[in-house]
Amino acid sequence: MRSLVIHPASTTHSQLSPAEQLTAGVTPGLIRLSVGIENIEDIKADITDGFAAAK
Repeated sequence: MRSLVIHPASTTHSQLSPAEQLTAGVTPGLIRLSVGIENIEDIKADITDGFAAAK
């Protein structure tokens, strides 16, 4: 299994209206992180790098 980072508002919940997204708990800034079984140090480094790139 691999880790996955997605933005639900523009992917899995994009077919919903903004009001429906909010009702479902999907806010514009929500990021979903599904952690796989990679080496924990690799996962931590990837998360750190991702946040640095998002700034």
